[in-house]
Formats: sequence, structure tokens, C-alpha cells
Amino acid sequence: MAAQLRQALAESVKSPDWHDALQAVPRADFLGDAVYRHDPDRGWVPTHRTEMSPEEWLTLAYTDETWVTQIDGVMAEDAIEPVTILRPTSSSTQPSLVVRMLEAAGIREDQTVLEIGTGTGYSTALMSHRLGEDAVTSIEYDPVIATRAKRAINGAGYAPTLIEGDGLDGYEGGAPYDRLIATCAVRTIPLPWLRQVKEEGTITAPMLGWLGGVAFAHLRVSMDGTASGRFLADDVYFMPARAHAAPPRPTLWMGVGEVSRSELDPAILKDDTALFVAQLAIPQAHHGWAEDTLTLHDVSSGSQADISPSPGGGWVVHQHGPHRLWDMVEEVIFTWMGAGKPHQSGFGLSVTAEGQRVWLGDPDGPSWRLPT
Repeated sequence: MAAQLRQALAESVKSPDWHDALQAVPRADFLGDAVYRHDPDRGWVPTHRTEMSPEEWLTLAYTDETWVTQIDGVMAEDAIEPVTILRPTSSSTQPSLVVRMLEAAGIREDQTVLEIGTGTGYSTALMSHRLGEDAVTSIEYDPVIATRAKRAINGAGYAPTLIEGDGLDGYEGGAPYDRLIATCAVRTIPLPWLRQVKEEGTITAPMLGWLGGVAFAHLRVSMDGTASGRFLADDVYFMPARAHAAPPRPTLWMGVGEVSRSELDPAILKDDTALFVAQLAIPQAHHGWAEDTLTLHDVSSGSQADISPSPGGGWVVHQHGPHRLWDMVEEVIFTWMGAGKPHQSGFGLSVTAEGQRVWLGDPDGPSWRLPT
């Protein structure tokens, strides 16, 4: 049954380059003995292998879905009751999304790859099957996850280079690499990655800021050690690297500070691209919703804003602190709207030792510096 399900998964993903790997690598062996499944009423519910028939477990394993395996450091097999507040910290990513990442990176047989974030080890095994284990190096921060992944990868018959350590530092031992691919989201591109990728090699990484805006970076490394490229058209969502995750959101007092009016509907930030654009102006900020009121809070300065509908039309804005957060959002949103509201793929990123800059249209267009 498992072979039939792997075959069906490989056929459904429709990737000629990765078909054989999808058919060969036993994803079920990388899930451990339990996963979390989300229930709208109960939260993250641990589902144990022993609670299901072998057929049901295999069907779950080879479904093209992301299965969460760890929440805030607690593995699914160690959980005895649902988790309602904490956030996922590791998962077995949806196979079709894994393949989209690998295809976006342009990985092929004659290349060496550094993978940031081994996770369950499934993607590491896929690359080992296609490229050969000597071409693949993968690094995992969490020691429990790293140990489990190594056991699963070796059990499937592969022996790539597996490192337990901070993926944001990369791994000099196998450098330089043709391709670096991250299976966790980063807020900015770590500079050690640039030094460990060959000239004309690439870095492919999902990016996620504290406001919640995402982009999919694909950068080419130049001879001078800088990197630049346009964001890709795919919208991909990955868990953040732990050092790049947003700090806890504080409790805010609404209706505090200077009062003004706005004609820009704050609901525009419910659009993924608009949220990414707003984040360029206020990269240190959180956002949240209290019914139809948008709240913003800047972690670094303590500045805050809330924007709510006005009975007479438009929106009432309260802003407090050294930065006028909503004014900054309005300015960048109007710049984006004036350019025709392009998707994130209409933007690009340039990375140097001096800083990282997102630009609109081309490198000479309007630009915004990322926090470093």
C-alpha cells in the first residue's frame, strides 16, 4: 500500500525532475509516531499513530498536506492534550511545496546544496536520492529534531552530511556550495550564507517579517560577495527561524495619542502584498485586529497606532510615540499603489555587508532598508 501511495503522491505533484525521488522516499518514516492536526474548536490536537489503523496512518502520511510535528518545543508524540496558544516550531512540509522550493532553487544533479533547516529530514532525503548523498549538507538547530531526522534519513538508506547547529551561520565545512536553500523563513539574509555560496551560485529562502509580510527570495551571489535578485512569483509560507521570530505581542491601549483622519482603509493590510509593503516602512512592528480596528505597535520604539472607522466616513487614527506608524504605512502604500500595486515579484532585494535593501521595480527604484 505504501508504494502505491508514494506513486500516487509523485503523480499528483507533477514534477518530472523529482518524480523518482517522491516515489522512492518513504515520507511515513519521517513523521515519527504522531503529528498535530488543527481543530478550530480545540486547537492543535496530537494524533498518535497507535490511534489509527496502519492504512489510515499511511494515507495521512502520503496526503499532500503539511503535518506539524512540534509546537513550542513539544513533539507531537509527547503531547497528551490539545495545545491552544503556542505556535508550531517544526513540521513535515507539504510535499508539493517542498518540490516547488527545490524547483525554484534550480537544483540539479551536478550541484552541491546546503539546506538550512533539516526538519523531519524528508526534503534532505529527496535531494540525497536525486543528487547523491555526497552533494547534500543539511543543518538543524533543534537537537531533538536533528537526532530524529538523522535516524529517519539513515533508516531510508541515505547518509548526507548532517550538522546540528545554527543554520543562520551556515556550515563552512562543505563550502562553497552551488545552491543554498532555506526551509525556514528569515527576516533578513544572514551574511555567512553569502560567503559560503560560489560565485553565480544562488540563495533561495522564504522571508517573513514581524508584521507578517512574506516574500520568496531568489538571489544570485556576485564575485564581489554581494547578492541580488527579484522575489519570486510563488507565495510560500514557512515557519520562521527561531532567532528571527517576532517577539510576543504586548497588550495595547487604544485611543491613545494624537488624533487624525485617514482616507486609506486599513483593511487593505488584509491583502498579503499590501502587508508586505507596509512592513517595509515599519519592519519592527506587530499588527493586530480588534474587530474592525487595526492596531500597530513598534517593538523598538514603543510607538503605537490604532485606526478605526469614523461615523462620518473615513477612519480615525490615534498615534503615540516617536514614530507615526500609520503615516509611514500610508506613504509606502501610496507609493506601491502609484506603481500599479505589483505583487512581491515586482520587488527585489540587494544584500551587501553594509546593509540589505528592498527595491521596487529595479535597483534604482524606490527602496527601503531592512533591519540588521
